[in-house]
Amino acid sequence: VELVESGGGLVQPGGSLRLSCTVSGIIGSINVMGWYRQAQGKEREWVATITSAGSLNYEDSVKGRFTISGNKVEKTVYLQMNSLKPKDTAVYYCHFIGFLYGANYWGKGILVTVSS
Repeated sequence: VELVESGGGLVQPGGSLRLSCTVSGIIGSINVMGWYRQAQGKEREWVATITSAGSLNYEDSVKGRFTISGNKVEKTVYLQMNSLKPKDTAVYYCHFIGFLYGANYWGKGILVTVSS
């Protein structure tokens, strides 16, 4: 199984970034796709999820600024991040849950830094 993340980097406050993550090598389809993040010195926290039925959920602090989307066929999840704030600085991890046995798959993480 391989997960490939891209799109992170350094951006000024108020700027935008788009993260993407593709999983390959798994058997069966994807049930849930999502993103988590971990700021330095803090625990990993949930950011957003999208289910196979198209249900979207967001952590309160990112509502209205972040948009999650996904392609079930390509097994790719995206996170469009707008109006970024310094407190959004973290390592972002993509996460997939498969229908088969409910297996969990995690990306290695990609750094997003919001700073002037």
